Amino acid sequence: MSAPALTPPPPGTTIALMEPLGHAANHTLHAGTAAADAHPPFVLVEPVGAQVPLVLASPHSGRRYPPELIARSRLDALTLRRSEDVAVDALVAEGPEHGAALLAATHARAWVDLNRDATEIDLSMFDDAPPGHRFQRTARVQAGLGAIPRVVGEGLEIYGTRIAWDDAQRRIDSVWRPFHAALTRLVRDTRERHGAVLLIDCHSMPSAARGVDGADIVLGDRFGQAAPARVAQFAQGVLERMGYRVARNSPYAGGFITQTHGRPAARQYAMQIEISRGIYLDEATLEPSARFERLRRDLGAFLAHLADATDSGRLF
Repeated sequence: MSAPALTPPPPGTTIALMEPLGHAANHTLHAGTAAADAHPPFVLVEPVGAQVPLVLASPHSGRRYPPELIARSRLDALTLRRSEDVAVDALVAEGPEHGAALLAATHARAWVDLNRDATEIDLSMFDDAPPGHRFQRTARVQAGLGAIPRVVGEGLEIYGTRIAWDDAQRRIDSVWRPFHAALTRLVRDTRERHGAVLLIDCHSMPSAARGVDGADIVLGDRFGQAAPARVAQFAQGVLERMGYRVARNSPYAGGFITQTHGRPAARQYAMQIEISRGIYLDEATLEPSARFERLRRDLGAFLAHLADATDSGRLF
């Protein structure tokens, strides 16, 4: 069984979305544009019918691996994909059917990590130190998982040599900045239209990283800092009634996107969802398993519940 493929259109085009995100529907898909890169940095799938105060982001499911990355990497193509949230955009593609907007990355996480601050940079990767810049040497950067990743999977080094800083700057300018400008605008406009908004940041995790509870799905709200507890409680209840084991905030409490956009005082809420790859993929080949379709349908129903709860004001 093959994963539905997301193939972005040329910059500036609008097309009817049928197969790319894995769900046949009369969606409208917009390609992001970037002057420094002929390939769009994101696709935005608009809601069908009336929009609800629910926004979905899939920052790590991009499947474009630029030729420069392939040429410079010391890893084979399959290994490079070990940090990719394989087909997560396809798993949540039914969201627009229920009134949610969906913003999905097109470029691979190994190229640029959209769930990091742009200043989370490991300077040891570059052969020319950029002047006049301030960078954060966070724990994620030290682990090789900054905005320009040094490793994939279980600490496997991507590059055999250092890379030029101009290359990294181009990735930030042509992919990271347009994606985050679009996400910020989408969240802001939805909040202004409805008076509140819930952003769901969608990810997948290796089954080996599920934590002591062996959760199928982990919900992260930054321990209540990004959304009131009732949001995660509602989501957990829906998923558990479907038969999934759900944990909250451990081992994943929410990353840069959840932290940045979760501002409960402004009625702007955010929650990260991490889905174990073991429940929908063959993790050795990264091919969808027989359970892929069931999970996709269940997540569609889950998003329908969230859309209803946000639109009715029950969660806000």
